[in-house]
Amino acid sequence: MHEVRSVIERGDLFNRMIRDQWTEHLGRRIDVLAVGCGGGGDPFRATEAASGAGYGGARPMETRVTGIDEDLPALRRVVETRDDLDAFALGDLRSVPVPPRSFDVVHVEHVLERIRYAELVLDRLLNGLRPGWLLMVRMRDRESAYGFWARRVPAPLRRAAWRGFTPSGTVGPLPAIYEPITSRDGIRSFCLSRGLRISEEHTAVGGPALRGALGGLARLVCKLTDRLSGGRRTAAYDEVTFVIRRPQNQFARLL
Repeated sequence: MHEVRSVIERGDLFNRMIRDQWTEHLGRRIDVLAVGCGGGGDPFRATEAASGAGYGGARPMETRVTGIDEDLPALRRVVETRDDLDAFALGDLRSVPVPPRSFDVVHVEHVLERIRYAELVLDRLLNGLRPGWLLMVRMRDRESAYGFWARRVPAPLRRAAWRGFTPSGTVGPLPAIYEPITSRDGIRSFCLSRGLRISEEHTAVGGPALRGALGGLARLVCKLTDRLSGGRRTAAYDEVTFVIRRPQNQFARLL
């Protein structure tokens, strides 16, 4: 038994949406695809709880969690130590196995900004989602001040500065690709063109370089970038989370 924990801070929203879906489907097992499982996130935190604590005594959800990620040494080290994955596969996300309509929840955690062909990959993941179920995308926004510098700083300099700017134990540095889809407008356009409904959209400040020993310097640079750009490169947030629903009818356009 696993309990799917919240992946959005505001009111356990995503968790409650999953539980509502689970109830509507008569409490059957929930199949979860965790994309980016090597990045250090812990959205699913497996537990052995049998009481359904926090849900008024409701019984816990049974889930099967499959993780996929790129096959990079830093990511592999993390994945191989996780005990909350029932299965995992590492490799090029354009070709790792994602069976069509096999998952109830697809959770994409800080992956799109570090891969090439991100839109193609997201289409593959969407194809693996069952109609009526949920896709959650969390990513760094390329149009934010933080995203601007993350994709502009040369890779050798990022590697040299990584330990000074990020908290101890942070996975990385990982590639910083930031294709056009890795923005609020990019995801909105993706959903519009595929008839997907964005149920929730949230922003946050979460860049790892803002939380390390030199985080104050990084925050100052982001604020200056915001001011000098007239707000086009905002420092108010760098992270965007979307909860997206795939319609039951593949021909429906829920705008």
